Amino acid sequence: MAEQLLGIPGRLSELQWYAPAAGSSHSTYIGGKSDDPSAPDEPLTWANVGIAGLLLGVNIAVSMWFGLGLSVSLLISALRCVVQLSLLGLILRQIFETANPIYIFGMTLVLGVLAAFEVTFWRSKRQFPWMYTGTLVSITGSALLVALFGNAYALNMSPAYTAVKFIPTIGMIFGKNMIGVSIGMGSVMDSLDSNRDRVEAMLAFGASRWEATKPIVIEALRSALLPTITNMSITGLISIPGMMTGWILS
Repeated sequence: MAEQLLGIPGRLSELQWYAPAAGSSHSTYIGGKSDDPSAPDEPLTWANVGIAGLLLGVNIAVSMWFGLGLSVSLLISALRCVVQLSLLGLILRQIFETANPIYIFGMTLVLGVLAAFEVTFWRSKRQFPWMYTGTLVSITGSALLVALFGNAYALNMSPAYTAVKFIPTIGMIFGKNMIGVSIGMGSVMDSLDSNRDRVEAMLAFGASRWEATKPIVIEALRSALLPTITNMSITGLISIPGMMTGWILS
């Protein structure tokens, strides 16, 4: 079933992660054999993860040198990353291979809840009543709409919630939404705080809430859309070649 959903021959388990064999110019990959029959398989291990994690020490050193106060945040973020990826590795294969919409949309709801929690309680400096509910509805609603529409008409998936493409797609959309919502809400809250007197004066003279806050909302929308616009402008030359280099070379 998985190969039919992907639209490519072979089983889902045959999608392997290529990595160079130590001391060899040939490539090997997890769960497979090297293109050199004499070369042994060398799957990536926790040692490889640890070596990559050493780069985190550079960031911590920079934080400590300049007194940024980000060392603890970096360590917590790294720990959360490892835990999240480990949990995803345990359940994501089962989600990809299911055709039950309850599991698929259940996973989507979990992603939306986590994304809204991250934006509201971790990234936002200020909170206001019903902020989490509004963030959850805006992030999850927009992500569902775009993912279903894109899978149905841009990727020609039937049904549009086919897990093997729907879950990765909506996960990327959630990530983009989190950035935009975080920037937009931060801009609105900061602008309302710095322009409190002007907004209150306009309200006192009879202006509606929209009239008093329209310039602030417009600036927040501009700021929130800027990362997406920037990413779109470099996708073909920078983002995709960087992400797809391994597949292109193989």
